[in-house]
Amino acid sequence: MGNVRAKKHLGQHFLHDERIAEKIGNTLSLEGYSKVLEIGPGMGVLTKYLLKKPIELTAMDVDSESIAYLQEHYPLENFQIIEADFLKHDLSKQFGESPFAITGNFPYNISSQIVFKALEWRYQIPEFTGMFQKEVAQRICEKEGSKTYGILSVLTQAFYEAEYLFTVKPGVFNPPPKVDSGVLRLKRKADFSLPCSESLFFKVVKTAFQQRRKTLRNSLKTFQISEKLKEDTIFAQRPEQLSVGEFITLTQKMESDGISSNDRVSRKN
Repeated sequence: MGNVRAKKHLGQHFLHDERIAEKIGNTLSLEGYSKVLEIGPGMGVLTKYLLKKPIELTAMDVDSESIAYLQEHYPLENFQIIEADFLKHDLSKQFGESPFAITGNFPYNISSQIVFKALEWRYQIPEFTGMFQKEVAQRICEKEGSKTYGILSVLTQAFYEAEYLFTVKPGVFNPPPKVDSGVLRLKRKADFSLPCSESLFFKVVKTAFQQRRKTLRNSLKTFQISEKLKEDTIFAQRPEQLSVGEFITLTQKMESDGISSNDRVSRKN
């Protein structure tokens, strides 16, 4: 078959620069795992560099045309090609309880959701690398005090060291996207268990940033915080002012106040 046609509804932009594909393939450290999942392989420009590495590779794409292309062009390669939607797929079917890394040139329209799902599987994912829309990659790696620092930044950095690696210009894609792209690496922290309720931590971070211009005293009202705790100076701050460590401290203070993740919280998105 000929080249795969990029489909707008799937957010496809096929990388055609071999040098950048090889560079992305080299972002994996291969430390502590031998299995790798590539999301959105398209026509395999990154896949072929991953296949040179001492890993067990699984390539997953929702596009049947891409899957057929890979099966035709890599018929003898010892790797799995799966037609599936990463966001809906049960990863234990491929990986059981084994550790695995994730990499890829991610479809921009679902890239944040890919990270959120990877966080759910953090116990098995020691490393995550790949290409995003530049502003999303920067947001994931951003520190407190910035307007782009938000839910994705805090939840990712609670468990992973986030590093923005390099920028990729639109001209190396077909079709070219309207924005720059950015490649990042997430390496799971040696101790990635939180010293507080993880479910409450997720809920506090999401609720705080849903009204990011308000102080925590106002944005976290739905938690029924005691008047005494509300006097704590941390509640006079806005969410973007808090580091990841301070969000953990905030969650611990709320736990000590008798608040649990089962308490009703507003679900505004």
